[in-house]
Amino acid sequence: MIKFLDLHKLNQPFEASFQEKMKQFLDRGWYILGNEVKAFERNFASYCGTQYCIGVGNGLDALSLIFKAYIQLGKLKKGDEVIVPANTYIASILAILQADLVPVLVEPKLETYNLNPYLIEEKINSKTKAVLAVHLYGQLAEMNAINEIAERNNLLVIEDAAQAHGAILKVRNQKLEIGSEELEIKRAGNLGHAAGFSFYPGKNLGALGDAGAITTNDSTLAEILFSMRNYGSKVKYENEIIGTNSRLDELQAAFLNVKLPYLDNENEKRRSIAKRYLEEIKNDKIILPVWNESDNHVFHLFAIRTKNRNNLANYLKQNGIETMIHYPIPPHKQEALKEWSDLSFPISEKIHEEILSIPLNGTLDEVQLRTLITVINQY
Repeated sequence: MIKFLDLHKLNQPFEASFQEKMKQFLDRGWYILGNEVKAFERNFASYCGTQYCIGVGNGLDALSLIFKAYIQLGKLKKGDEVIVPANTYIASILAILQADLVPVLVEPKLETYNLNPYLIEEKINSKTKAVLAVHLYGQLAEMNAINEIAERNNLLVIEDAAQAHGAILKVRNQKLEIGSEELEIKRAGNLGHAAGFSFYPGKNLGALGDAGAITTNDSTLAEILFSMRNYGSKVKYENEIIGTNSRLDELQAAFLNVKLPYLDNENEKRRSIAKRYLEEIKNDKIILPVWNESDNHVFHLFAIRTKNRNNLANYLKQNGIETMIHYPIPPHKQEALKEWSDLSFPISEKIHEEILSIPLNGTLDEVQLRTLITVINQY
């Protein structure tokens, strides 16, 4: 059986270091917001190229806290509209709703599955105040175009980077004269005003439980977020604002500190496997992802499409290959959002009907890769 993801095998190389971190954790006797959280916040901010990283409980909290902090700062107010892809995991939309903001769904490009920036402006009105750009499956949204539109319309840009740890974009250096071709390298988490990350165990940088973080270069926003994640308190038992309890766990931070130095190597392994799939899977019944072979994709998932998704999934299962569907139901068709059930987003609906994720991670060996490619080609 080729598992879709074997978390035990994925984390096995780190087990000795995890055990040492666990011993240090127990010996130290400091369990919440200790040195490991502070170290990870420094390390991950440095990795992303941002001034600040705020460790929180999970990826959903990361996004919802960003929106709530902007409301606290007066840059957003309840009822403002936020543009978000119609094709995304529901957490992107829940974060907007939890802040009493209004999601405005925009179709993706069928080729990339990410937000189509050229459909954004037709949805902008006087209530539109932000764009939530989702880097779905590990591929960066078209941030250069999105940021240009946002700048013209005075919009905040928030990244949902939950699946894109380490993805890289080349952007024009704003300090250079117009006409210069020199480009600046930036990572996910440093491509908007703020970004939310998840470190759910299956992510490219995964903890051993729930964990999340926010990155930003805005010192005022960061100050609010550090307080907001901890009951709205800077000083114990002194609460300046309405906050919540969403703190990155000290032990999960320790595990993430172990794994972070290996993230780029893991992403390179994923790209290498993806390149093989793209070159060697040849079946006219299957649509492969579109990728320009740059570092803008870290292949958190390798999502293919086919007309008869269930038939292909069953065929692969019969041949010992696990698959998953990311995601079977588009957000506007979910029971939780039934007030949107009459909305029509045909591109998103097509993706959700046809999409299927096949195994892709650094634990796959040569025999498994050859088997997977052969079986798919014989479908």
